[in-house]
Amino acid sequence: MAVDGREQLLILSDFNAEVLAGLASNDARGPALSAKTAGIGRVIPTLLDPHAACWTDRPSLFVWMRPEAASESFARALAMESIDPGQALREVDVLADAVLAASARARATFVATFHLPACHRGYGMLDHAANLGIRALLARMNARLAERLAARPGIHLLDAPRWFECREPVNSKMWYLAKVPYSNDVFKAAVADVKAALRGLRGEARKLVICDLDDTLWGGIVGDIGWERLRLGGHDAVGEALADFQRGLKALLRRGVILAIVSKNTESVALEAIERHPEMVLRLSDFAGWRINWSDKARNVAELLRELNLGPQSAVFLDDNPVERARVAEALPEVLVPELPKDKMLYPEFLRRLDCFDAPALSDEDRERAAMYGAERERRVALESAQAVGSLDDWLETIELKVEAEPLNEANRQRTAQLLNKTNQMNLRTRRMTEVELSDWAHAPTRRMWTFRVADKFGDSGLTGIASLELDHDTALVADFVLSCRVMGKRVEETIVHQLVEGARALGASRLVAHYEPTKKNAPCLEFWQRSGFERSGERVFTWDLSRPYPKPRAVELRVAAG
Repeated sequence: MAVDGREQLLILSDFNAEVLAGLASNDARGPALSAKTAGIGRVIPTLLDPHAACWTDRPSLFVWMRPEAASESFARALAMESIDPGQALREVDVLADAVLAASARARATFVATFHLPACHRGYGMLDHAANLGIRALLARMNARLAERLAARPGIHLLDAPRWFECREPVNSKMWYLAKVPYSNDVFKAAVADVKAALRGLRGEARKLVICDLDDTLWGGIVGDIGWERLRLGGHDAVGEALADFQRGLKALLRRGVILAIVSKNTESVALEAIERHPEMVLRLSDFAGWRINWSDKARNVAELLRELNLGPQSAVFLDDNPVERARVAEALPEVLVPELPKDKMLYPEFLRRLDCFDAPALSDEDRERAAMYGAERERRVALESAQAVGSLDDWLETIELKVEAEPLNEANRQRTAQLLNKTNQMNLRTRRMTEVELSDWAHAPTRRMWTFRVADKFGDSGLTGIASLELDHDTALVADFVLSCRVMGKRVEETIVHQLVEGARALGASRLVAHYEPTKKNAPCLEFWQRSGFERSGERVFTWDLSRPYPKPRAVELRVAAG
């Protein structure tokens, strides 16, 4: 939990981790941390002691053990003794069992994978030989650790080898002087990974990349030289790098990151280049939206965010021009505006190193997000055509809007936790819970939780809503009311309230009460409840008399799964 606004982090290691804790506590990137250690070599005892004082504030947990400390057999293998690999795996099980036991006491749990710095040559050319090589054994130990820890949601393995890619990862003198095995650069890289993971768990992963076109997605100014002469792909170093940069963006698209364009260009000329250039990896169907004109880029970014129903904290802006980057960064400080390398051949590597997209889970909805936003673009076009001749409800009936409600279960739990932790605008209380906490909370006998999937003739928007109740005597309290921005404003909100009312009536309650808890971003939720028809008590409390049903919108087909 957070104390004085700082997230608590408990570091358990077999080495002196005070430097690591200090770097974590003083790192300027969010979230702010207060890190502490349990001393050298007290990993297993601390993990197995539920009464230890270090668990009082329910911290996040970071476990980092050297493989020779986690496994006596591995230490003997380093000394070139013959060992039983199976025994080394059983010793990994001991650590895994302890982590599993402790994870219930931690808000989130991170475990560093086993790693040996490059200075350990082992058996040289034989080091990957089965049943002999040190690194062959290390790979089996990491696979065993991953397999065992996968049994519990909320435990995340961090890729330690990446932290050792600095120039001097090991400081042998500091090991003998203070039992500090690695350099500050290694520890800083570890802190960056832990913080990126925590941001992901808090729902702060970026989910939109807004790209410039000229000299960013391709080389050259398309309006000056025409699409045929752009530098992209082919037998050209810069063109090949920019094609790989587009492949990197396409890979982000496949993991659920949305792409969009903001470019100073003539729209018809730019769109022709995207559609006709034979080396374009990205096509129009890959972009959720675009603003291609000669207007101020900051204004265009803001308008695009409004169109996509996303907040500026969701976006990354990529532009080769430092003046345009500075303008967007100043006007929209919550948008991440990284400094691109001057050398375009470094663009692909730069993109691969960004940690702002790290998320704790990847669902089918994430992988289909680009298609969902493409369908949403079609909906907007249809709505603009329909608004001239009919009402919103008339239009909703033409798109055959369907909402399916089902209780929280094993199949939807991961996506539900993901949606709960990253949704800000239509969120009544902005509760944040891990997957395990969510499941434990929802299965109490006086509580009910539903998830909502939304679809229409344009496509399936996936699991985009959450609602839950908690019974307190004859009053049903709305614990969660969460809706993705993708489906806001389509009577889905009223449909969810209808289900909440029906659920509260089934529990025998006489009234339903929703307490709005304001944040910097959830004003749209307040606006909905103010027009919901509920009786208001002050600015934040909304009540419905359950002797009356709450009408379901006529344009929405609601299906409620049993459970």
